[in-house]
Amino acid sequence: MTTKEQLIAQCKAENPKMIATILGEEIELSAEEYKKAANDWAEMRMAQIADENTKAQIETDRAALLARLGITTDEAKLLLGGN
Repeated sequence: MTTKEQLIAQCKAENPKMIATILGEEIELSAEEYKKAANDWAEMRMAQIADENTKAQIETDRAALLARLGITTDEAKLLLGGN
């Protein structure tokens, strides 16, 4: 599992400097702003990864249930009245 610290390191490796565009003017982030931006990105990415893992687990569970029932996805949809 990827840690927040690993994601921050990845962000910094891929973005040695960060630029903000304010009113059409490009301004390089200060050290403190850079640190905050990398931290915020890592937190956002952690939430994305958790969501991706949850969705993958749901699909795995669904497939296992259908296999136990011995029906296909299409058959399950018919049973539930779905399209």
